[in-house]
Amino acid sequence: MQRERCSASASREPPWEPGSGAVRTRRFLLGLYLVGFLDLFGVSMVIPLLGLHARSLGASPTVAGIVGSSYGILQLFSSTLVGCWSDVVGRRCSLLLCILLSALGYLLLGASTSVFLFALARVPVGIFKHTLSISRALLSDLVVEKERPVVLGQFNTASSAGFILGPVLGGYLAELEGGFRLTALTCCSVFLLNAGLIWLFPWSGTEVNRTENGPGWVKDQSLSRRTDPEPQRAATSPTATKTAPPSPWMEVRLALQDAQSLVCSEMGDILLVRLLMGVAVMLYHSNFVLALEERFGVQPRTSGYLISYSSALGALAGLILGPILHFYRHNLHTALLHSSALTCALLLLHASAGTVALVVLTSTLLSFSTAVGRTCVTDLQLTVGGARASGTVIGVGQSVTAVARIIAPLLSGVAQELSPRGPPGLGAGLALVAVLIMLFNKPHSGGARSGKLKSE
Repeated sequence: MQRERCSASASREPPWEPGSGAVRTRRFLLGLYLVGFLDLFGVSMVIPLLGLHARSLGASPTVAGIVGSSYGILQLFSSTLVGCWSDVVGRRCSLLLCILLSALGYLLLGASTSVFLFALARVPVGIFKHTLSISRALLSDLVVEKERPVVLGQFNTASSAGFILGPVLGGYLAELEGGFRLTALTCCSVFLLNAGLIWLFPWSGTEVNRTENGPGWVKDQSLSRRTDPEPQRAATSPTATKTAPPSPWMEVRLALQDAQSLVCSEMGDILLVRLLMGVAVMLYHSNFVLALEERFGVQPRTSGYLISYSSALGALAGLILGPILHFYRHNLHTALLHSSALTCALLLLHASAGTVALVVLTSTLLSFSTAVGRTCVTDLQLTVGGARASGTVIGVGQSVTAVARIIAPLLSGVAQELSPRGPPGLGAGLALVAVLIMLFNKPHSGGARSGKLKSE
């Protein structure tokens, strides 16, 4: 019944009109940018304080590390499932439920008085914290293919701005009495505000998946066509109208099977490149502060300023994606190849840098190359996977990123034992492997399921 109510408003919408529809879509995009900003704004208030709170509850460093890694493990298994579920039940219902349950997790986190409750509070967040993934899937539903990378870049910019400002407020609140509890409750309030925004959004006509030739099917209508092979007979036959539609979980299972076949065929190379580049960049970030202190004697506060500077540049990089893709004539494969090659060279230069000035230069350029590459690989996934399953496709990508989060700390520890230059040097090697994969696996037209992947 809930799914029928969610799809009813979309199925009753009038035909798409270019004039009014464009204005409505633009307003909706700005609203989603605000949702992305608030999401990371709230999360970034809490993340820097998790280790301190776990220690205050009596957790050993090992236990705190296990609890911290549990979030990535839960994301690994839930990202694809929640993304596929959002394709079936609709973006509005899935966004609302994920935001509200995440708010519950942060509420429990603020009320935790033991290590067990602290770990328990991370469970709903690890399973349902997919606001950004579903929002990106919704963005891909709203815009044409050529505009999608630019819109995703602008969304990443808005989200990154929240991640820059959140720690400032979180650090201020943490200094007050009961600081962590107050910070977690503030984060919960931000999530509730986000849920209110989602509820108040003008959802009329926003589930339309447009192509370059105009509007496509409404999301729930496309699903009903997939599950009902004879819609015309069902409309005329009185017995057919009484046939119960497949359950949402059955549709999720079928969609996951389709995603598995897609990953094993057309999308496998893209996901492998995403994994390698993700681990490479995480290795660079993993020992950034420690390496600067050991190699150049830079104080942690100065390193923090440099990290904030790089984060701000990375946020601004999303605004220049339009001119960059126009220069590449929207050839995403070539743009991703060049940005990955630049990232590889910069990581190698960072590992061999002999001065702080060279480190600042490499960090500056890495902010741009990684931001461009992250957006290009996401858009390539959507192009290959097809827009109608955008939630599943983005969920699969998030699962790959979760694997990178699990692998990177282990590799970083081993490389750090050898040298402070080890992690970025190893990252340069992994990035080189990703570049070679893209060189030897040129994109090709793969039929109806592979969307509009361009040939070079």
